[in-house]
Amino acid sequence: MRMLLKAAIVACLMGCALPARAQDSWQPVIDAARKEGKLVIYDMALGAPYFIAVLKSFEAKYGIPVESLDLRASELAERIRTEQSAGRYLGDVEMITSTMIEEQRQNGDFIEKLPDIPNARNLRPPFSATEYSVPVFVQPMGILINTRLVKDADIPVSWNDLTDPKWKGKILSDDMRPLGSGNTMFAILEHQMGAGFNPKLAEQKPVFSRDMRNDARRVARGEFAIYVPQIFAFTSDLKGLPVKVVVPKEGAPYAQMELAVLKNAPHPNTARLFIQHFLSPDSQLIYANAWMPPVVAGVAERANPDAQPFAEAKLIGPAKLAERSSMMALAKKLYP
Repeated sequence: MRMLLKAAIVACLMGCALPARAQDSWQPVIDAARKEGKLVIYDMALGAPYFIAVLKSFEAKYGIPVESLDLRASELAERIRTEQSAGRYLGDVEMITSTMIEEQRQNGDFIEKLPDIPNARNLRPPFSATEYSVPVFVQPMGILINTRLVKDADIPVSWNDLTDPKWKGKILSDDMRPLGSGNTMFAILEHQMGAGFNPKLAEQKPVFSRDMRNDARRVARGEFAIYVPQIFAFTSDLKGLPVKVVVPKEGAPYAQMELAVLKNAPHPNTARLFIQHFLSPDSQLIYANAWMPPVVAGVAERANPDAQPFAEAKLIGPAKLAERSSMMALAKKLYP
């Protein structure tokens, strides 16, 4: 009986996001959103095809056009601050990291309390909505290796393996000192691997860069044997090249991306509808097939075979806003 109940729950998560009565109560939101006729989202997707696919599926399903302002995290937060300080409320929704949303909450009144989002009730552990935002996907990070330069017997299976002297001078890394993926990895591994890990990694003299997509190609060309941190989803650019993404046994550090409704959103019902859509099983499956663990239940197991190991990867993190300054200072100390 329990097995049948479990199967029914999973089936509902996959195919019936809302029961009939809830669908009736949700219809006024859909109708109001269609009357508003537009969604403006401020995001940091940087042209990611999976994000664009979700936007297009929203437009196709509801007939509501989407306008996307695609910026880096710091630029996005500053754009919102500047506009709202001038009394200009142009955006409806922002998609940004959980730490940036926390920072916004500390520094001002930039976002609204989150309205009821039925699909948020399908979030799986460890993910949960807050009063102001809801997680919609995560960006996990692993180790990229050149398969011609790294023998099978030498493939790093632990983050500690990067400190083996054989890799000295052969590691390319996103810069760990400023805000970004490199420092996110640095901060999470400082806790996960212990205080001795980052000094040992610094002794390897990794070369820093700030062009993540091109850096991965430099490893593919054989300029370096290893690149860290490799965002899983970016690996789709590398198909056919002599590279492989490794998820260390300790797990993958990650950045958590969240959606929030901006203050005085011009299209509040459309904003609410879009968040509901992003948390639907079909939207989450788009991300799972792009090698990102979905945040809702009943989706990871539906991912394509090549994507499933990454969609189901063990996660460690995310970084903490309260430790950002100290982690950046420590990284600058280790990498003067």
